[in-house]
Amino acid sequence: MGGFFQQLAKALADRWISLLVLPGVFFLGGVWLAVSLGHGQAWNVVLLTRQAENAAATVVDLPTGAQALLVVVVLAGAAGTGFVVQALAGVTRRIWLGQWPRPLGQLVAAQTARRRAQWHRLVAERRALERASPGTRTREQQDEIDTVAQRLTRLAMAEPGRATWMGDRIHAVESIAYHRYGLDLTYGWSRLWLVLPDATRAELTAAHSAFAAAVATGTWAVPYALLTVVWWPAMLVAAGIGLTGWARARAAVADFTTLTEAAVDLHGRTLAAALGVGDTPQETGPLTISEGERITDLVRKGR
Repeated sequence: MGGFFQQLAKALADRWISLLVLPGVFFLGGVWLAVSLGHGQAWNVVLLTRQAENAAATVVDLPTGAQALLVVVVLAGAAGTGFVVQALAGVTRRIWLGQWPRPLGQLVAAQTARRRAQWHRLVAERRALERASPGTRTREQQDEIDTVAQRLTRLAMAEPGRATWMGDRIHAVESIAYHRYGLDLTYGWSRLWLVLPDATRAELTAAHSAFAAAVATGTWAVPYALLTVVWWPAMLVAAGIGLTGWARARAAVADFTTLTEAAVDLHGRTLAAALGVGDTPQETGPLTISEGERITDLVRKGR
């Protein structure tokens, strides 16, 4: 057990350094850079070099104890900044998933309606193309249908119900599970998770961790954006960090929702067996709608 706790402590320390301290140190360096240059000397490399040399000389002249204290202060400041950013990450997550605050309800409704209307237009366009060539299709006709289908799935995997693309990917999995299997994942997911194989849970955990890391990365754009008050190039840094986090989050959400849908397809019957629900004695194959509805009734418990 001692070895286990040592490894756990090492893992936690590594995570603390990578998620809080290192980004915080970089940000504190950005603060020093912004204060040293300001707007008027934003790209003055000569001034920056002189300031860095003076700062290094000042640190070298400090007593050993003062240098150690300075390191502690910098690390504490970096960690404190990291904790603040981690707290703000929840806000970033809600924004990206379309869970906007109630005062923005009208904006959410309008954005969701716009996405839904666009989705229905693409569905109608695809069906019109399919009706126009009901029999054997030429390659050009099939390519045209496939192009519209790809545009449709890029927009949303099911009828949009959220204001953002990431939110709709999560919503689509819930919608598909309910309409295809009668399974309400809002109540059924925690039960399904407990019966999933370890390998499946590991894949889902990795995808979710990638999303959480991307959200944290994107949130670091906020403090850098605040630096634009004293140093305008910080906006370029903020934009780069924000776009990087956003792109990684989209990829992570796509992976997570694809894996979640696959888990429902492959292991829904395992959940049915665990709950004593089953229309047929077979132990393989996807859930039937009646089985999913009975599972939903069980896990909802009348709620």
